[in-house]
Amino acid sequence: MTDLTNILFSEVNIVLSILLIILILYWIVTMIGGLDFEPDFDVQLDADLEIDTGIEGGNMDFEDISNTEVNQEDIVGKRREPLKWWQIFLIYFNFVGLPFMFTFTFWIFIWWFITAISTALTYTYDNFLGFGIMLLAIFPSLILTKMVTAPFKSFFKNLNKDGDAPLDYLGRKATLLSSISDDRMGNAQVNINGDTLSIYVKSLNGEPLQYGTSILIIKRSADRNYYLVQSYNE
Repeated sequence: MTDLTNILFSEVNIVLSILLIILILYWIVTMIGGLDFEPDFDVQLDADLEIDTGIEGGNMDFEDISNTEVNQEDIVGKRREPLKWWQIFLIYFNFVGLPFMFTFTFWIFIWWFITAISTALTYTYDNFLGFGIMLLAIFPSLILTKMVTAPFKSFFKNLNKDGDAPLDYLGRKATLLSSISDDRMGNAQVNINGDTLSIYVKSLNGEPLQYGTSILIIKRSADRNYYLVQSYNE
């Protein structure tokens, strides 16, 4: 047991081990809270990637990628510009088409498992060769993640096939989760029928709106990728 602990929390494996523990705790809290996967990237894409994600780059952070609402009609159709490298990456390895955290957890677990086993068998879990193995393990872990998660696409696609009518966000009050101004976009939180949802928003007139500001959802963008909002004073 001591040897196993030394391997899993060695210099090479400690980062992935801690990250995996955090993810396990995340899913435990999620299940206790009601198992809300928030499948914001719930889209079905062609394998040849001849699509347009419709996501405007330049001001996106991790929270944007994990929470952005992307619908099938937003991306399937006439292609307006080439895909960016990170869009291709997310699509190809199933970070799009499944809940982001679902795929991310599989990837970290597989990456951790390959690294831990490889470094244990080669006794490199505490030297520089082990770090090389960890970095190289990124590639097979991504491929295995794609293979393992692929069957879940149909499950999540049909999870709510008899589901609710499309939600109407227009005219609703929301709260900004990030500061926005001019062309900079961010996330906002809106409550509908007791559910807390995250949407991508942009200032209607370009005026600066700070984190935590109460806003009113005015209309949806022409490409249907975000909502235009303005400050809301009760």
